[in-house]
Amino acid sequence: MTATDQVAGVRYIVDDVQAAVDFYTTHLGFTVNFSAAPAFADVVRGPLRLLLSGPTSSGARATPPQAAVAGRNRIHLVVDDLDAEIARLREAGLPFHSDVVAGPGGRQVLLADPAGNLIELFQSAHRPAPAPTPTP
Repeated sequence: MTATDQVAGVRYIVDDVQAAVDFYTTHLGFTVNFSAAPAFADVVRGPLRLLLSGPTSSGARATPPQAAVAGRNRIHLVVDDLDAEIARLREAGLPFHSDVVAGPGGRQVLLADPAGNLIELFQSAHRPAPAPTPTP
């Protein structure tokens, strides 16, 4: 298990825990930290611990009915090359929920997991310049 004091946890309520695990591990580089599917799974990517709570989990049961749908909040995943990530995920058949949006901090695009929870893929505008290529 990952030390909980070294990660930030976010809970997403999902309809199908295994579909969510497959989505996050196959397409977004998460690894399974713990699974009690079909009720619950815990997946990790770097310092992000994503708690995937199915309908029978205590986390989902504690959610008020008016808040039981996916919302506007989202996890924010930094990528080195947004265009390459978009191409890779489109090739896998994943639909995007926005066009690429650019601002002073960088570029971003939204996609959703199988339950409709949003994921923001973000490429910073402040990337370090590539190291110069030595000349012979």
